[in-house]
Amino acid sequence: MTERTILHCDCNNYFASVELLEHPELADRPVAVAGDPEGRHGIILAKNQIAKRYGVKTAETVWQARRKCPGLVLLPPHHQKYVDMSRRVNDIYLSVTDQVEPFSVDESYLDVTGSRALFGDGAAIADMLRRRVREELGITISVGVSDNKAWAKMGSDYKKPDATTVITRTTVQDTLYPLDISSMLFVGHAAAEVLRRHGINTIGALAACNPAVLTQCLGKQGESLWQMAGGRDDSPVRLWGDADPVKSVGNGITFPHDLVGREECHAGLMPLCDSVASRLRAQGLKCRTVTIQIKDPNLKVISRQRTLSMPTNLTRQLFQEACAILDASWPARSPIRLMTVTAGNLCREDEAVPAQLSFLCEVQPDDPRQAALERAVDGVRARFGKRSIAPATMEIR
Repeated sequence: MTERTILHCDCNNYFASVELLEHPELADRPVAVAGDPEGRHGIILAKNQIAKRYGVKTAETVWQARRKCPGLVLLPPHHQKYVDMSRRVNDIYLSVTDQVEPFSVDESYLDVTGSRALFGDGAAIADMLRRRVREELGITISVGVSDNKAWAKMGSDYKKPDATTVITRTTVQDTLYPLDISSMLFVGHAAAEVLRRHGINTIGALAACNPAVLTQCLGKQGESLWQMAGGRDDSPVRLWGDADPVKSVGNGITFPHDLVGREECHAGLMPLCDSVASRLRAQGLKCRTVTIQIKDPNLKVISRQRTLSMPTNLTRQLFQEACAILDASWPARSPIRLMTVTAGNLCREDEAVPAQLSFLCEVQPDDPRQAALERAVDGVRARFGKRSIAPATMEIR
C-alpha cells in the first residue's frame, strides 16, 4: 500500500496579514485585529509577528494587549475579506490536488499522494505552495508534512512563519515527542493537568502510554489523543466541496448592554431562537436537544442543555425551552453579557416521529398549525428580506 503524503497548510497571522495588505505603512509596527471595544467585542482576534514579540495573544482583551504593547495599532475585522482570501488560497492548493479539506478559514488539509509524480515529494510540494501563496497573494503559510493528518497539523505549528516541517516515523522522536503535553493537538489546560497528574508530561509519553490508562483518565478523548500522538490517525482528506453532515445549529449575541431580569433576558433569547429555528427549517432538520450558554460581565460562562420530548424546528418551541432552561439555571437579577442558543442531536424532518397533539399543551414540537405559520414567515423573509417580519417576544407564564 502506498504511503500517504498529507499536508496541513496554515496561514500565518491570517486576519492581521490580510488587513496589512491594505496598510503597507504599518508593516514595521505592532498591529492587531480586534473587535470594537465600544460594541463590547474588545478581544484580540489576530496579531502580526511584531505584536507577538511583545507578548500580545489572541483572545485576550484589548486593554491587556495594550498594557503589554502601548504602541499597538488596532484594525477592525473585515470577515468577507478573510473568506475571499481563503478561497484564493485554496484555489492554489486545488491546482495541486482535488483532496483539499478546509479545517478553518485559514487552514486546510491536502492529500498530495497522487501528486508526487508531477510535483515531487511532500516537502517539495509544500515549498512550492509556500512560494506561490507568498508571491501571488502577499501572505505566508506554514506547512506540516507527514503521512497522517494529526502529525501534519502539529508540523505546521512546529515552526512559523513561512516554514515547512516534515514529520516522519524517524524524525518524530526529535521533533514532536520532546514537546510539552500542552503542545499536543486538542489538549487544553484541564486535560493537560489531568495528564500531568498521571506522569504524562510530553507528547512522547502520551504516545507510549497504555491507551486503557488514558481512557480511564479522559474517556474517549484519551484513546483519540493516543491514536493521534502515535501517528495512528488514518482519517482521509475529503475531496474539495464534500462536507461533514451538520451536527448542530447555533447563534449567539454579545448584547450592547447587560440584560437584567426575566423580561429582558427572554427578549434576548427570542432572536436567537428565531434564527436557529429558521436555519433548521431551511436545511430540512429538526433538533432533539436545546443548549443555552450564558456569560456574565465577569466572563463567567455556564452551559445548560435540555432534551426535548419530540424533535422540533419551531421558533416558538425552541423559545419556550430556552426560557425554561434560563429560568431554572440563572438568577433573575444577575446580569447577562452574552447568550448562545444551540440546537443539537439533529435529524431529518422526514425521520422525526410525528407528535400527537395534546389538549393540555398550547404548542407541540411539530404542531402543523405552528409549522405552517412559521414557514409562511420564512416565505415572507425570502421575498422581502430577513428583517421584514419578526416575532414579538412571548412571556412564559
